[in-house]
Amino acid sequence: MTRVLILEDDPTTSAMLVGVVRRQQWEPHPCDELAAAWKLLREQPVDMVLLDLSLPDGEGTDLLQKIRRATQGELPDAKTPVLVVSSRSQLQSRLTALDLGADGYVIKPVHLEEVAAVMRALLRRRTTLSAGQITHGDLVLDPNSRFVQKKGATVELTEQEFAVLLALLEDRPGTLSRADIQARTGNRVGDGSAVEVHVHHLRRKLGDRVIQTVRGAGYRIGPVEAA
Repeated sequence: MTRVLILEDDPTTSAMLVGVVRRQQWEPHPCDELAAAWKLLREQPVDMVLLDLSLPDGEGTDLLQKIRRATQGELPDAKTPVLVVSSRSQLQSRLTALDLGADGYVIKPVHLEEVAAVMRALLRRRTTLSAGQITHGDLVLDPNSRFVQKKGATVELTEQEFAVLLALLEDRPGTLSRADIQARTGNRVGDGSAVEVHVHHLRRKLGDRVIQTVRGAGYRIGPVEAA
């Protein structure tokens, strides 16, 4: 069963997050202090961490950095997905957490459906990372190395463009709305207008037919064209 560490010192928010995890039929492990959370991470494997930033015994980013610096082959796994759930809405707080290795950032008060969607996306992303390269016609994407190739030529993408393309490839042939893409990328790509800009740039770099617009619904990866 998927195990989720919830590091949150507010009892009401913690109970809400525990409920979200249980509704996914996952196993929640709530903690309210950094020390207790680190002890659990050192003793038991977890599949995801929900992380508050303001805690009684320190900053949540301290735990985030310890996870990312973990030694290979020991607990915790340095690649464990970490979703920050914080009341700090300033752009700099979000950017700092993402730069330190957070996989997503949700601002309190939380929308429970959004938290659940981001969690599912991050776990799906971990599966994709383990699976290796994604191929779609003459398009090749490697989630681990962030390598993208089109017709044998390397394509340089920004972090946000890469995240949008990966989300769409993971969900093919399904259609994702702009809100879906935000959730699937851990809210790393900006608002809905920013998603539209990223799609525009991807079409310029990869060709107009790679990403299709589905009127009133969003975007999807186009079908593989016949040789």
